[in-house]
Amino acid sequence: MGKNQKLIIIGSGPAGFTAAIYAGRANIDTTIFEGMQPGGQLTTTTEIENFPGFPDGIQGPEMMEMFRKQAHKFGAKSIFESINKVDFSNCPFKLFSDANKEYSADAVIIATGATARKLYAKGYEDFWGFGISACATCDGFFYKDAKIFVIGGGDTAMEEAIYLTHFGKSVTVIHRRDEFRASKIMVERAKKNPKISFFMDSVLEEFIGEKSGPIRKLTAIKLKNVKTDEITEHQADGVFFGIGHVPNTEIFKEFIETDENGYIITKGKSTHTSVPGVFACGDVQDFTYRQATTAAGSGCSAAIDAERWLGEQG
Repeated sequence: MGKNQKLIIIGSGPAGFTAAIYAGRANIDTTIFEGMQPGGQLTTTTEIENFPGFPDGIQGPEMMEMFRKQAHKFGAKSIFESINKVDFSNCPFKLFSDANKEYSADAVIIATGATARKLYAKGYEDFWGFGISACATCDGFFYKDAKIFVIGGGDTAMEEAIYLTHFGKSVTVIHRRDEFRASKIMVERAKKNPKISFFMDSVLEEFIGEKSGPIRKLTAIKLKNVKTDEITEHQADGVFFGIGHVPNTEIFKEFIETDENGYIITKGKSTHTSVPGVFACGDVQDFTYRQATTAAGSGCSAAIDAERWLGEQG
């Protein structure tokens, strides 16, 4: 086991890097474990137009590299390993990586994010980020006057569909069953919207589009009716997955209190978890907003909470 760290941050999206920037500026010895996806979900995003300070937009990977450089400027260190086991029963806390290494820390910030549920139909890999998205509030703006499809039958799908009517020419909800899991009020709200229509008893079979080197464009989808097996093709400019997110919290559940969906519960408006000295920020504890700006804000809060907590320990 290496030397004990003052602060370890697990995860490297906007929340984790912002926490590292603030912790580094507070002269806290800080190590970031960047994990399976260094830079987090934004590294799979093409252009980001809604992060303050970038009026012309910026590519997701480029933004995350800027975050990383800023964190390193203030002394934070990155380790490109994934933490796959923790022991928070005693302080210093123990953390174990996929490189078979053991680490310890006086305080830990969890910023492991959440993973959007996806449908891996044929063509998915070709058009993810080029017509396929899992975040209407992130990408809806790019689909003005477009023919949009939303997959799902719960409240998330209804919320995404209603939001996307602000941009799209039409929005069609695709659901594999003949009735929705969404609350009645959300279903009624969607049905009353003149821009929204529905394909029930249907599943997405294939994404179709144009490919020319790195340039990709979704143009159509194939749907299959689960009762008749009939396959139909439909023009499509955009497809949004509205089937929810899964917080990346599995390795913490033995020690940290989570809600019924696995999101870490933080105390009041703070980032304190049920374990003193362990903090959580970003999408791992935020199932409401899930934006880069809100994640960064909570990363700042986590670093300040951790700094104050460490100070109280003497």
